[in-house]
Amino acid sequence: MRKRNRQLDADEAEIDLTPMLDVVFIMLIFFIVVASFLRESGLDVNRPDTNQNPPESDATSITVTITGDDQIWMEGRLIDIRAVRANIARLLASDPEQSFSVITNTGATSYAILTVTDAALDAGVKQVSWPAEKKQ
Repeated sequence: MRKRNRQLDADEAEIDLTPMLDVVFIMLIFFIVVASFLRESGLDVNRPDTNQNPPESDATSITVTITGDDQIWMEGRLIDIRAVRANIARLLASDPEQSFSVITNTGATSYAILTVTDAALDAGVKQVSWPAEKKQ
């Protein structure tokens, strides 16, 4: 009789995992459905195709080149990042309607690009353009 009681006690002590697995699968389905509706916000950049005709640049346009190691070149000379605004304002003083473009090389950081863009807008540039490729 004692052996039979021990077997009954052992059977009663088992844990049924079926409800727990049901809950786990329901949670998995919930997270998959929720994740499919999430959309991360970002900055949409519409760069022109390289096969389109680039905008005509005249001799009075202001061009700033940012190299891969964040050096800023303007009018064939190296410019400190803090002096960009003053140089652009000096060039705009002669012709306020000049076009302004930023040429970036591979490896340029977004910090340098945004700093040059902000400096140009602070100096009075009306529109900043980023050409798709450098003209030879």
